[in-house]
Amino acid sequence: MTVLLAQISDLHLDGSERATERAARVMEHLRNLPRPVDALLVTGDIADHGAEAEYEEAARLLTAPFPVLTCPGNHDVRPAYRKALLGEAPDDGPINRVHHIAGTAVLMCDSTIPGRDEGRLDAETLGWIDAQLTALPPGTPALVAFHQPPVALHHPLPDSGRLEQPEQLAALLEAHPQVAAVLTGHAHTAAASTFASRPLIVGPAITWTLRMPWEGGQAADRDQPPALAFHVLDDDRRLTTHYRVVL
Repeated sequence: MTVLLAQISDLHLDGSERATERAARVMEHLRNLPRPVDALLVTGDIADHGAEAEYEEAARLLTAPFPVLTCPGNHDVRPAYRKALLGEAPDDGPINRVHHIAGTAVLMCDSTIPGRDEGRLDAETLGWIDAQLTALPPGTPALVAFHQPPVALHHPLPDSGRLEQPEQLAALLEAHPQVAAVLTGHAHTAAASTFASRPLIVGPAITWTLRMPWEGGQAADRDQPPALAFHVLDDDRRLTTHYRVVL
C-alpha cells in the first residue's frame, strides 16, 4: 500500500510571533491539501527552550485531521515534552513511539542526550528499535525517524552535533531489511544522502534555513520561507521525497 507522509522539523517555538506564524502557515498548508497526508512526522526541536508553555503552543498548532507523530530534538526537554505535548506524567527516560500508518511502521525515536547538541541512540532505544522491528509481521515496511543525522552533511554547524556511534544503528539495520529509509532533522537544510545502504532524508526546518559554506553569508538564513518534505513510500519500498517551501 502506498503511503504519503509529510515531514517538518525544527519549529523552535519560543513564544515569538515569528515562530508561531511560520509553524501555523505550514500547518494550514497541510490541512488544505486536496489529498490529505496519511501522517505528519515532526522530527524534533519542537520547542526552543523546552518550556511547558512552548509545548502547549505546539499542541495547539499541531492539531490536524491526520495523525501527527513527534520525536524530541536537542532543544526539547523530556519531562515538559511528555507533560504538555503528550499529556503524560513527566519522566526523564527516552521518548520512543511506534505508529502504524497505512500498512507502514513508523518508529519515532529519541536520539537526544539531555544538555548536549550531539545525539545518541542509547542502549534502551536501540533495544526498543530492534524489538519493534522484530515484532512486525513479515513484509511490513518500516521507517526509522530521529533528530540528529548519522552522517556528515559538510557544514561545521550540524556536523558538530550529529549522531554519535552511528555504527550501532547501522549494524541493527543490517538485520532488518524491512527498513526502507532513515528520516532526520536538526540540520536546518533539506538534504539527501545514504546510511546503512538506505536513503537518509534530512527534513528542512520551519524556523530558519542553513546556508552552506559555498553559499556565503550568515549560516542561519532567516529570510528563507519555512519548508517541508513529502515522502511517498510505494509498494516496492521505494521512498520518493519532494521538498516544498511554504510562502
